[in-house]
Amino acid sequence: MNLPNRLTLSRIILAPVVLVLMCLDIPNSEPWISIAIAFVFAAASITDLIDGKYARKHNLITDFGKFMDPLADKFMVMAAMLGIIVRYDWFRPVFVWAFAIVIFRELAVTSMRLIVSNKAGIVVAAAWLGKIKTTLQIVCVLTVVLEPVIFGWFMPSREWHILSYITAAAMTVMTVWSGIDYLKTYWKYIGTDK
Repeated sequence: MNLPNRLTLSRIILAPVVLVLMCLDIPNSEPWISIAIAFVFAAASITDLIDGKYARKHNLITDFGKFMDPLADKFMVMAAMLGIIVRYDWFRPVFVWAFAIVIFRELAVTSMRLIVSNKAGIVVAAAWLGKIKTTLQIVCVLTVVLEPVIFGWFMPSREWHILSYITAAAMTVMTVWSGIDYLKTYWKYIGTDK
C-alpha cells in the first residue's frame, strides 16, 4: 500500500463526507456550508492529481492503482453529483439528466474494463479523454457549489447560475465523448459473435 494508493483510498473515504455535507439541512444562504463542501471536494480532487503524478515520478504504478484510481474518481464525482440533486433544487430539473448520462457512461466503461481485464488480462488505465472528462466533472461540481456564493458577494440582489449550466453542458458532452471512445477502443473484447 504505497502513497499513491493511500491517496486513492482517501478519495474513496472523502466521497461520502461530501455527500453528507451536501445533504445537511443547512440553507444555501449560509455561505460557510458551500465553502466547506467545496473545500472537502477540492481536497479529494487534489489527491487525484497528486497520486498519479507521484506514482509515475517514483515508479510506483500498480495494477491496483490503475484500477482503483478511476473508480475512486467515480465515487467522488457521483457522490457530489447526487448531493447537487438533493441540495440545489434550482438545478435539479436539468442536472438530473446530466447525472443519468454520467451514471450510464460510468457503468458502461467500468463493465468494459472488467471484461477486458478478464478476457485479455489488461488493466485499462484512464485515457486522456477520461481525464478531461473527470476534470470537467470536478469543475462543474465546484462551479455549482461556489457560483452562488461568489456572485452573491458581488451581486447580493441577483441569483447567478449561468456558469453552472455551461460547465454542466461541457461535462455532459465530454462524458458522452469519452464513453464512446472507450467503447470503440475495447469493443473487440466483448465478443458478440460468441
